[in-house]
Amino acid sequence: MNVGAILIILLLVLSVLGIPVCYALGISTLAALVLGDMPRVVLAQKTFTGMDSVALLAIPFFMLAGNLMSGSVNKKLIAFCNALLGWVRGSLGVITVIASAIFAAISGSGVATVSAIGGTLIPAMKKDNYPGGFAAAVSSVASILGPIIPPSIFLIVYGNATETSIGSLFMAAVFPGIGLALLLIIYVLLYSRKHKFPAHEKSTPKQIVKISIDSVWALFMPILVLGGIFLGIFTATEAAAVTCLYALLVGLFVYRDLKPKNLIKIFADSGVTTATILILVGFSKVSSWVVVSSGLPTVVLNTFTSLTSSKIVVLLLVNILLLIVGMLMDANAAIVMLTPLLLPLITKLGVSTVQFGVIMSLNLCIGLVTPPVGTCILLGNTIAGEKLENTLVSAIPMILISLVWLLFVTYVPELTIWLPSVLSNN
Repeated sequence: MNVGAILIILLLVLSVLGIPVCYALGISTLAALVLGDMPRVVLAQKTFTGMDSVALLAIPFFMLAGNLMSGSVNKKLIAFCNALLGWVRGSLGVITVIASAIFAAISGSGVATVSAIGGTLIPAMKKDNYPGGFAAAVSSVASILGPIIPPSIFLIVYGNATETSIGSLFMAAVFPGIGLALLLIIYVLLYSRKHKFPAHEKSTPKQIVKISIDSVWALFMPILVLGGIFLGIFTATEAAAVTCLYALLVGLFVYRDLKPKNLIKIFADSGVTTATILILVGFSKVSSWVVVSSGLPTVVLNTFTSLTSSKIVVLLLVNILLLIVGMLMDANAAIVMLTPLLLPLITKLGVSTVQFGVIMSLNLCIGLVTPPVGTCILLGNTIAGEKLENTLVSAIPMILISLVWLLFVTYVPELTIWLPSVLSNN
């Protein structure tokens, strides 16, 4: 049996069994090296070179920034959204989507988004007589905007694996991310009207101005990140560092809810999460080398092309494969496992690595709210204290909306490649 296939199957089995994905990838890779009689020294060499990348410095900074802003910054964002939309029927659901989108533009993590936004708004929705299943579902599905709307940790991992410009990937993800957010908002508004969810008193212009001024430091953060990257003022890595410093200063000296005694725990939590991702990225370089050396990508390419010559059908099959894998395993692991396998096929179809990066990220984001793994939906359900089946029933329409939008992103390349091409020409 092909050692590349053995590696992938073993990784999938170990992940399903609950072994931490970074360890599962290391065990699978080492087993493949031994079974394929390949030089074991490659494990150390390529693990080190895989982590030796300036672009990857963005991951710990964005992780830390997300943790630093989980206090007052997060609450200010929610207060601002509520002042503008509190009078709309189902406003708390809409605010959940908008706040998740804004938070996503800073943290880049779905889990961080559902923890920070859902932790505040799910109890608020339940208190306002929203069904617990709906509250958990909208917060969970909105959280997948985190790994789509830039900055995205998924895209950083993908860019490192394919040597694609992370700045271009971030620009390519803007329209797909905003588009999905708008679709979710429309669904929440229609659902809220149908079920007659409560609306609150409309804020006066004076109240809106006061809350806006109070929230300006929080609202400026995503502008700083995305504006700096898109205008070419700094790279994605530099943007991450600037965001981190900004969040620290605002938390300590402006909103003053960030206490020096809590910084050690925040840094430690961010460090543990980052270490897990970086070990995964390091091992991914070895696993990619094993998969490519085994000739498995060529086998996959020949298999797909023998089934059909239609680009539309092949892309549909690739999406189905990614969705299934996204349901079963960690998204970062799926990226490092499948990218070397699928890239030759995608390149032959004429799909740019930038567009495919967004397609892959959107696919795997949907996996974050799809059992049996479904990390974000499980977390949202836990926060709500609801029966999982109730949350899943409420989430199904929003997941279907996400799948339809995935098809648009797949078959309308202008959604991803237009903005990078325009900004790069300028």
